[in-house]
Amino acid sequence: MSKVVIVTGGSRGIGAATARLAAQRGYAVCVNYLSNRAAADAVVSEIERGGGRAIAVAADVSSEPEVVRLFETVDASLGRVTALVNNAGTLEKQMRLEQMDAARLTRAFAVNVVGSFLCAREAVRRMSTKHGGSGGAIVNVSSGAARLGSPNEYVDYAACKGAIDTMTVGLAHEVAAEGIRVNAVRPGYIYTEFHALGGEPGRVDRVKAHVPMKRGGQPEEVAHAILWLLSDEASFTTGGFIDVTGGR
Repeated sequence: MSKVVIVTGGSRGIGAATARLAAQRGYAVCVNYLSNRAAADAVVSEIERGGGRAIAVAADVSSEPEVVRLFETVDASLGRVTALVNNAGTLEKQMRLEQMDAARLTRAFAVNVVGSFLCAREAVRRMSTKHGGSGGAIVNVSSGAARLGSPNEYVDYAACKGAIDTMTVGLAHEVAAEGIRVNAVRPGYIYTEFHALGGEPGRVDRVKAHVPMKRGGQPEEVAHAILWLLSDEASFTTGGFIDVTGGR
C-alpha cells in the first residue's frame, strides 16, 4: 500500500522538516499551507528534486469546508491518506491572561484546536477499517507549553495544546481497534520562525538557559520523533507522547 501523508502547516519550521523527512522515508507528501505559497512550493520542489512525490495545497484548517477540500484534493492527487501530522498552529503577541480578549481566544482555539479536530476527523473517515480503510497513524504536534502553562506569555496557546493532549488520548482509545494509532510530540524551545508571531523572534536564545541541555532544538529533531511515531517501529504505541524539549 502506498504511503500518503498530509502535513498541515508544512511550508516552514517543524512542518517543512517533517515533510522533507517523510518524503525521504517513502511517503507521498501533501504540504498544506495557509498563505505562503512560495515557501510551500519550495518544499515541494526540494522533495521532487530528491525523487519524491509532493503537492502543495492551500487550506485554512480552522475552516471546515477548506479542510474537507484539502483531503478531497489529496484523495484525487495522491490517493487515500495513510498518515496525518497535525502541525498547523498559530500564536499571538505575548501578554498576560487579563489582557486577552475573546477575539484572540477564538482565533487561537479555532486554528490550534478546532483545526486539529477537523483534520483528524477527515483522516479517521479515510483510515478506519470501520469505514473501509486500511488503518494509519496520526501525530499531533502539541507543545511543552501544555505542561508548563506559558505564564505571562501564552496561557491561551498552552491551553490549546493541553486540549490537543487530551484529544490525543481520547481519539487513540476510540480508534485503536480500527487500525489507527494516535500519538503526539511535545516540542520545547525550537528554532523556527513561529516565535516571530509572538513578537520575539529571538525567544529561544533568551530562554534556552532554562533547558537542562542548555540549547534550543532544531526542527529536524522534532521531525525524527514524528516520523518514528508514524512508522511501523511504533506499531504498539498509541495514546503516547514524546517530549522533544531538551529535558525541560
